[in-house]
This record gives sequence, structure tokens and C-alpha cells, in this order.
Amino acid sequence: MPFVTDPWFYALAIPAVLLTGISKGGFASGAGNLLVPLMALTVPAPVAAGIALPLLCAMDISGVKAWWGKWDHREMRVLIPGALAGILIGALTFRFMSDRAILSMVGVTTLLFLGRTLWLSRHRLPPPAAPHDPVKGGLCAAASGFTSTIAHAGSPPLAIYLYPRRLDRQVMAATTVVFFGVMNYVKLIPYFFLGNLSPGNLATSAVLLPLAPVGVYLGIWMQKHVPDTVFYRVLYGLLAVTGVKLTWDGVFG
Repeated sequence: MPFVTDPWFYALAIPAVLLTGISKGGFASGAGNLLVPLMALTVPAPVAAGIALPLLCAMDISGVKAWWGKWDHREMRVLIPGALAGILIGALTFRFMSDRAILSMVGVTTLLFLGRTLWLSRHRLPPPAAPHDPVKGGLCAAASGFTSTIAHAGSPPLAIYLYPRRLDRQVMAATTVVFFGVMNYVKLIPYFFLGNLSPGNLATSAVLLPLAPVGVYLGIWMQKHVPDTVFYRVLYGLLAVTGVKLTWDGVFG
């Protein structure tokens, strides 16, 4: 595919890069990656995934640097091996998935994540912190690695395990940011061999690249000074609309 010139693509991609960067910076960390869902409204989902990965890797440089060493080491020893297994499975199955199947996966995963979030928000008193569970953590990390490889939609499976752990806010942010940082750089290997890092995709990524550090540093600042509530509402609203649209296109398009 040549360099993307569609103005509607950039109208959606620019805010998606900034919002994803804010989340990568640790503010509302793990709230959901908007890059692929929004870009997939105007370009094929595999193309959107290929454009998104270099941007995510660029964001990870600043994010990982800011949160290095602050993660939960016990959780990370479980999550990283599981994620690597999931990435391998995703890489082996990527070529066999149609564009509609990928759209459906992105849409359904997004809506499941939102549904779970809304269900939890109805409970005024949060349940006690869940215990460390290597089996559940490894399985959720593997699912996160798989969905992240297919469409950078790894947040929901990880959240199923990590959010009930009720870690300290900064520890949660560091664990999430570094986890996805490691995954994204590992994914460069299968994406290269799958052809997702084509010259056209890389050129489009380069146009959006200056926005990546802006979003990350905004997220780092907001994590320390701004409540999460408003950001979550905006992000979840966008995810709801795009989740419904992508699911519809994947199933009925």
C-alpha cells in the first residue's frame, strides 16, 4: 500500500496517537489502545497494525525510561513468558486471518473490555485485592500477546488479571507500560517477516511520529497532576463507538 494521504485517516489517527501516548505515559495506563481501532475505520486492519507498531515502539522509549525498575517484579516474571508464547501463536496465525476476522477481533475485544469496565463501575465497594496467581497471570498474558500481535489489542486480557490485583497506582502504571514495551519490541520480528513493516506503512508512521513523545510526556505529567475520570470518559466513549463500528464491519461488512 502506498503512503496514506486520506485526510480522514489523519483526522482519526492524530488524536488516536496523542491519546494512546497519554496512556503509554502512565495516565489511565492500560485504558485501551485507540490506534488500530480508529485507523482501521479508514484503512485495512493489517495496514493499521503495521503503521501503529513503530509509533508504539517510539512511545515505549519514553514510557519505559520513565517507569524503569518500578514494576512489580513477581508479576513480570509470570507475564513476560506468557506474552512471548502469545506473540508466537499470533505470528503463526496472522497470515490465515482475513481482514474481516481481524476487524471482528478488534471490535469484540474492545466491547468486552468496555463491558467489563462498566460492570465493575456499578460496584461502589471494590472487591478485595486478588492474590498473585501464576497460572491465571500466564494465561492472560498469553492472550494479551496473541491479541496484541494481531491488532495491538492486548490491554483487555491483561486487565482481566492485573486490575483485580489492585496494585499501587504507580506500580500498576510501571508494570503495564514496561510489559507492553517489551511486547512491542519483540513484535517487530514477526511483523518484519509478515511484511507489515512495508515502506508505505513506515512512511505513514514517520508522518505521525512527532506526536508520539508529545502524548507520552503529557501522560507522565497528567499521571501526577490530573484525575483519571475525564480522560477515561473520553477514551471509553471513543472506544465504544469504534468497537461497535468495527464489529459491525467485521461481521456484516
